Amino acid sequence: MIEVFKTNVDEATEARKVIGLLKEHFPASRINIDLHDCDKVLRLEGHDFHPVQVITLMTENGYNCSILE
Repeated sequence: MIEVFKTNVDEATEARKVIGLLKEHFPASRINIDLHDCDKVLRLEGHDFHPVQVITLMTENGYNCSILE
């Protein structure tokens, strides 16, 4: 499964922090953030996560996150 989210992650240091956090919860997933995209796209590829879990985790850590349509 591949899921793509719009975020407000702006800087590389934030992106590394977010990716590390998500890897702790979804270790079998491939995760990246495109800071050059206007939507600051977070992409998860794997089978051990649900989009609501990702959104909740991001929100609890102070980031905006929504499924990119």
